[in-house]
Amino acid sequence: MFQITGTLKSKQAEQQVSDKFRKREFVITENSSQYPQMLSFQLTQDRCSLIEGVNAGDEIKVHFNLRGREWTSPQGEIKYFNSLEAWKIESNKQSNNGPQVGQPPVITEALTPSEPDDLPF
Repeated sequence: MFQITGTLKSKQAEQQVSDKFRKREFVITENSSQYPQMLSFQLTQDRCSLIEGVNAGDEIKVHFNLRGREWTSPQGEIKYFNSLEAWKIESNKQSNNGPQVGQPPVITEALTPSEPDDLPF
């Protein structure tokens, strides 16, 4: 489990890869060194919507897992691929109008019983 902070450069539309799999990719610019790094992340399944409230230029913190896999080409050549799979996105812009990106909404309404309370305490 890793995390990194950067500026959202771009986000792609959601892709339906198969009947049971969908993904969405986005790129952040990470500026902690002399040479800015463009890092590509992917969101999968129900996490595809985590990037909805974020616009290009916004600073975000991405929590992600590093995934790797082996693939054999039709010619028998073995290749290895890595992907950065995001599972949580935090926006650094503060807003009182809603929850942070990637966070569940907080219910602030008081719960009121629908029937009178007849408990003795």
